[in-house]
Order: sequence, then structure tokens, then C-alpha cells
Amino acid sequence: MMAAISLKVNGRVHAVEVDPETPLLYVLSDDLQLREPKFGCGLAQCGACTVLIGGQAVRSCVMPVRAVKQQEVTTLEGLGTPERPHAIQQAFIDEGAAQCGFCLSGVILTAKAVLDENPKASDEQIREAMANVLCRCFAHTRMMRAVQRYQRARA
Repeated sequence: MMAAISLKVNGRVHAVEVDPETPLLYVLSDDLQLREPKFGCGLAQCGACTVLIGGQAVRSCVMPVRAVKQQEVTTLEGLGTPERPHAIQQAFIDEGAAQCGFCLSGVILTAKAVLDENPKASDEQIREAMANVLCRCFAHTRMMRAVQRYQRARA
């Protein structure tokens, strides 16, 4: 059963005709042609599909599009642009904290959500929040340095 659904994604309103039970991830990638987030596991366990909804890091592969309602969705590409990256994206660039980039939606958006909620979060709190975001490149040390750089710059 298809329905007309209005979504605000990265500051723009989009109208889509989809089954309301369709995972948000598929609407973002298939209907809106966004490159981030990525499909990883489809079970909300890897983090590749992470988006921000209402400032919270959410796994879009298991969230039905109907559940978004009128909340704004922000994807990794909605934070900044290649010409003007968001400060956390710039910290990742400066630290060389990405390799394949598959996990970056999960890592960056989860870290941003944690630090938006608690700007003085300890390293342990940050690590705990990001523990369920999987990275196959083992760039964890550089990623943590990038998150710490962003945190210091915000202070």
C-alpha cells in the first residue's frame, strides 16, 4: 500500500510515494538518490546506515519511513559540503581518520550526537556510544583523535 509521505532531509522537503513500512534507508538512497547513509547489515548492528533525527543517531535500515513524521533527517552529506565541511568532518580530514569511508555515517553522526548532548563527554563515554559502529579498516585510533579534535575545537 503506497502513500504520499513528506520528508525534510538535509534542510529540504521531499515528497515521496512509498509504502509507509519501507525502511528510511531505502527512501534516502533509492528515492532521494543520497549516497550516505550506506546499507551495511540491514539489522541495525553495524552503523553504516546512521542518520540524525531530532539530534539523535538513528539506524535508518530498520526505521520505517512512517516513523519519521515531521522530524528533520540529517545525513552525513547534510552536515557540510566538500567546499565547506562541518567542523567534525574537517577534523576527520585533518586526522586522516577515514579509509574506505563505509562506516563514516555511523562514526561521525554518532560522535556528533554524543557531543551535542554532552559537550564534555569523556573519552570512555564517546567510545561507549560508538562501540556498536563497526569499522573494517581499523582506523579507530585516528577516528578517536578526530572526535577529540572536534570536541576541543567546540570548547
